[in-house]
Amino acid sequence: MTRALMIVDVQNDFTEGGALGVAGGNAVAQGVSKLLAEHRDAYGVVIASRDWHDADNDNGGHFAGEDGDPDFVETWPDHCVAGTPGAEYHPDFDHSGVDVHIRKGQGEAAYSAFEGVADDGRTVAQILDDHGVTEVDLVGIATDYCVRASGLDAVEHGRHVRIFTDLIAGVAPESSEAALAELAHAGAVLADSSSLGEARE
Repeated sequence: MTRALMIVDVQNDFTEGGALGVAGGNAVAQGVSKLLAEHRDAYGVVIASRDWHDADNDNGGHFAGEDGDPDFVETWPDHCVAGTPGAEYHPDFDHSGVDVHIRKGQGEAAYSAFEGVADDGRTVAQILDDHGVTEVDLVGIATDYCVRASGLDAVEHGRHVRIFTDLIAGVAPESSEAALAELAHAGAVLADSSSLGEARE
């Protein structure tokens, strides 16, 4: 059995003070770093995704644009534009233990990490296959959008998925609760990251 850790969009624009900052984002960055510092050897591969949107277009209607009014469901203010500070990992997220970096949303709307590609062109599904991954632990931002979509895709791709609910943060409480219920219904396990230590004792 090979286990992967998937870290979704722990970026400046999705944490407090960012263009689409969510409450608890900074704490997620710190918590993920702590998890990697203490349990990196529990994972055969660690994958981190980032939104990496184009600066010169509306990314398939994902950006509302200067003249648009974002509905915060399908259209959004500009965020995580490639090469800008907002697109970078949060400074409290120590990504030195990450094996593969995924960029998604390049010219299009993309919520799931499975929609992105690594620098070598591989998809997340291909990377999981290459490493023989059967188990995926999922953390990151935002619970009700990119974490939800990534988790559902991981289940769809035949992996056993565990969501560490202490290492996620969502846009809104109601939609986050609905997303977790949907993930659980799909077969994902909702757990606390402390279960990693318990499993090793």
